[in-house]
Amino acid sequence: MSTAPPPETAGRLSVVVIAYNDEELVGEAIRSALDQGPVVAEVVAVDDCSRDGTARVLDELAARHPRLRVVHRTENSGGCGSPRNDGIRAATAPYVMFLDSDDILPTGAAEALVAAADRHGAEVAVGVCVRRELPEGRDVRWQPALYREPAVLDTPADLRPLVHDTLCVNKVYDRAFLVEHGILFPEGRFVYEDFLFTARVYAAAPRVAVIPETVYVWHVRRAAAQLSISLDREGVSNWQARIAAHRAAVETFVRAGRAELAAACRTKFLDHDLRMYARDLRLRDAAHRAEWWELTREHLAGFAEPEIAAAVAPARWIARFLLAAKEPRDLLRLSRLAANPPRLLPPYAGGRSAAVWADDLPEARLDGVEGLPLDELPLVVDARLRTGGGGELLFTVRDLYGRLAEAVPRTAELAFLPRGDTEPARTERAELRPVPATDGVDGAVGAEGGWSARVPVRFTGLAGSGRTRGREGVQLWDIGVTVTCANGETFTTSLRPPDGSQRRSVLPSSRYGVLLVQQYATANGSLAVRIAPGARDGFRAVRARLRRLARSSQ
Repeated sequence: MSTAPPPETAGRLSVVVIAYNDEELVGEAIRSALDQGPVVAEVVAVDDCSRDGTARVLDELAARHPRLRVVHRTENSGGCGSPRNDGIRAATAPYVMFLDSDDILPTGAAEALVAAADRHGAEVAVGVCVRRELPEGRDVRWQPALYREPAVLDTPADLRPLVHDTLCVNKVYDRAFLVEHGILFPEGRFVYEDFLFTARVYAAAPRVAVIPETVYVWHVRRAAAQLSISLDREGVSNWQARIAAHRAAVETFVRAGRAELAAACRTKFLDHDLRMYARDLRLRDAAHRAEWWELTREHLAGFAEPEIAAAVAPARWIARFLLAAKEPRDLLRLSRLAANPPRLLPPYAGGRSAAVWADDLPEARLDGVEGLPLDELPLVVDARLRTGGGGELLFTVRDLYGRLAEAVPRTAELAFLPRGDTEPARTERAELRPVPATDGVDGAVGAEGGWSARVPVRFTGLAGSGRTRGREGVQLWDIGVTVTCANGETFTTSLRPPDGSQRRSVLPSSRYGVLLVQQYATANGSLAVRIAPGARDGFRAVRARLRRLARSSQ
């Protein structure tokens, strides 16, 4: 993106930065806004009555930068809506944009958005947001399908896909448009306030300019002492707040007469929100699961069948199962189907053209199984990593209602990816052989049989091509598999380790002395490996094991 705005865009934007107890990071956010150049007329920083040195940092920056104005709230609002509203009221430029104190704007973002809004006479301009995982620095594009090419959206029907993007920060807004329609954030402590704000914006039928450039960097700090609301999902109250925000958004569309946007909002809830929380159920206790179950079924009861049918295959299957089952059940299976990649664990009830969740739940239809391409099916690849004898990975590709038997799997290519990379550091290729329904990894039952293979895993060579992280020099490896079939179809997925697998081994290595190798399941239930090369880490593990053995023998 260009960093030199044309003369007509100069001074067109107010950037509102909200901050609370963020003295260490807010300076970087402010500088990223000021560095946007002349297009930014002012940066309005709103301190939500911080208890640390945030107010002092902002005042010191304002003393050095004339374009920075600071608004000090005398009482903490408990949320993000009130300080953003203060920023909207204090702003003076024609356009306004929002920035959180722990995020940044990439170079040229403001000019690109303002130029698009001016060029198309749009009340809203929106671009790509990336989620940057820290400290790894891995970028993941948010809702990438929405922003592949420039577009101008004029009608409510055009706006339907944008309902999936509930962020308020990757957009610029015509301030007069917000004032004319009385559009503000909910005041006080309202969790997921951006859901309701974006609904209010889209309900007012703006013209929206879409650009494919990256305009916002959302920093995701999972190791932070205080997790952001979007990451802190352990308490069931967070799910309750998300449902409440979603209901408020739907009601906003209904009151505005935007029935098509209300329907799209419900479908988005299934595609995104429901799946995100359902995949974590395996990590929750019984009380959490029971309350989550009741809250979810009550909310889904208000969804119309066309809204459910419009959701992607795993999401609509999950919704139908939850509505059909009267009591909590099959939660591990539900969690795995909601994960990314989705997996539908056996047993498989019904038939190919009439697949259902279970024989006693015929109304929980798994519609579309017969027509989905292989790379969209929730296929299961079971695996076990053995560290003895030089290392070996055994895996079995499971069939699903005969779809794979029809395609005939032939070969599998395993990709060993260092965590955070997109290209594998090592690959292994293997021929697949058919196995009976009761064969495969550790004799596990596959409802309709499968195809199996084994490949050697050279841990020393793997460690030599990996990237160490942290003081302990630990490497994190994800493992993916691409299966090629006789009919030319392919699919790529991850491997599923045995449930409860968390094995650790200390292996001799001619290069490193010893290797500490641990296989484990990621949050999505995929097989991953930790490797710590070097004598220090391995011997520390050996000593810890000896201490445990000594304690157990006493």
